[in-house]
Amino acid sequence: MTTTRQYLDEVNKYSARNYKPLPVVIEKGEGAWVWDVDGKKYLDCLSAYSALNQGHRHPAIVKAAKDQLDKVTLTSRAFHNDQMGPFVHALCTLTGFAKALPMNSGAEAVETALKAARKWGYKVKGIPDGKAEIIAAADNFHGRTIAIISMSTDAQYKDGFAPLTPGFVIVKYGDAAALERAITPNTAAFIVEPIQGEAGVVMPPAGYLKQVREICTKHKVLFIADEIQTGLGRTGKMFACDWEDVKPDAMTLGKALSGGFYPVSAFVASEAVMGVFNPGDHGSTFGGNPLGAAIGTASLKVLTDEKLADRANELGNWFMAELKKIESPNIKDVRGRGLLIGVEMSGAARPYCEALMERGILAKETHDHVVRFAPPLVVSKQDLEWALGHIAEVLAGAPALAAAH
Repeated sequence: MTTTRQYLDEVNKYSARNYKPLPVVIEKGEGAWVWDVDGKKYLDCLSAYSALNQGHRHPAIVKAAKDQLDKVTLTSRAFHNDQMGPFVHALCTLTGFAKALPMNSGAEAVETALKAARKWGYKVKGIPDGKAEIIAAADNFHGRTIAIISMSTDAQYKDGFAPLTPGFVIVKYGDAAALERAITPNTAAFIVEPIQGEAGVVMPPAGYLKQVREICTKHKVLFIADEIQTGLGRTGKMFACDWEDVKPDAMTLGKALSGGFYPVSAFVASEAVMGVFNPGDHGSTFGGNPLGAAIGTASLKVLTDEKLADRANELGNWFMAELKKIESPNIKDVRGRGLLIGVEMSGAARPYCEALMERGILAKETHDHVVRFAPPLVVSKQDLEWALGHIAEVLAGAPALAAAH
């Protein structure tokens, strides 16, 4: 039998070292739990960065995937298939947008949004050719492509990848006044995360999204919400923007759009925004493929049928309240919404994550000092109660001692 060490040695030898994962090798998952190659069981408190809102291997999505595998998996967009229509129909019904453009990765959805915003700026708003600007927020994370890292403020994301893409303006996150000051006649769009996940589960001030909506409307600027991590039930409503009853002009979606089965993402927007695309302007061989579409339709149905957003709200309120009760000088802050929760530590978060792993809980550090807790929305309260005992002990301990458990 191949051991954990052998698997780690193999991946270290042959894989690019562009990640620093915890040293666990998972071979099976079900619901909120996973098992490693040695048979040890872990509570998944990361959900593949919120891609597994429906849990590992949800039976309804498994069935949809298996059924489609027996039919056809790829047609390309050169032809129609019988799954894409029902998928985009369900997606538009759920989001309230007129049009959806299915893609694969979250980064592709964001690239689609950027292209749509620029073309809308030129063809609809009347911005002079080549002058369109898109405003983004400091500390954002929207993906890893050259264009997307060009609007990042993280130095590592840019190091060695210049020349970067021009046309981006950065403002402070959560500062509506700064957004309004940055807008010019050449501003096409403002793209923002309702909660900044990779930045450390950073919450904007109450009312920020409403202010953004008002400002963008006033200045004829597209408001694009990146709901790739926060959307589809994670924060306790179907979309994080719903907490302020705000409707953006467009959204990017991904991750849980496939229930963690397959890369499925989408750009959803109004008719006016999506209408700028003509045949040949943009595309993807795999975008809207029948396998991904069938999986996406099933994933959306699970979210609504099982009321997972309501579940995230109820469990998240309780879980965050319990985390706030932990008395420890190591904890600086506990914040989040629904089942997207960050615990900011006074020092490096990695040792605490390693200690939690030893106790059978998989969480991951983000932004160096924050432990993120984002279990599948199907997790039981009993499982979280079990985890809380270990979390309290680990976070209250000294980092070196915690890692040694």
